[in-house]
Amino acid sequence: MKKNESSHFELTFEHPDAKALAASLVTECDFTCNDNLVSVSESSESIVDLRARWNSLMRGLIASEHALSATGED
Repeated sequence: MKKNESSHFELTFEHPDAKALAASLVTECDFTCNDNLVSVSESSESIVDLRARWNSLMRGLIASEHALSATGED
């Protein structure tokens, strides 16, 4: 693939407090949350942009998970 080709990723994960993690994604991407499963779907016109979106998404999820752990919610 070339850097300027459109790309897509889908991520599904399970978490005991999926709704709280999903709430952290509201401004980041399109997602669905059912019970303990969160599914994220993201696409972009370039791999470079998609990688940046992935990084932002992961940072947000990691920060939310740490916040849940620190407050004893997890």
